[in-house]
Amino acid sequence: MYEHHPAVYIMANKRNGTLYVGVTSDLINRVYQHKFEEIESFSKRYQCKLLVYYEQYEDIDTAIAREKQLKGGSRKNKLALIESMNSEWSDLYNSLL
Repeated sequence: MYEHHPAVYIMANKRNGTLYVGVTSDLINRVYQHKFEEIESFSKRYQCKLLVYYEQYEDIDTAIAREKQLKGGSRKNKLALIESMNSEWSDLYNSLL
């Protein structure tokens, strides 16, 4: 169940498609911004509107460190993370509400 905590998340445009890794202190609002293209960003350009993975943290510094780790990691590892939590590549946004 979702609780309001800092989070690292992955957005995708389709299964095995383009991935965007981000960090936020407000996951629901941030994903909404991606979905409804409220900000100019990589995710808007590549239509990354599906929340396919997220991790929650107690503090933003830990979340930022994890985001950097994920961004520096391989695509293969990101795909494995998504598959471990969300093998159907479902949009997890509604499960947060």
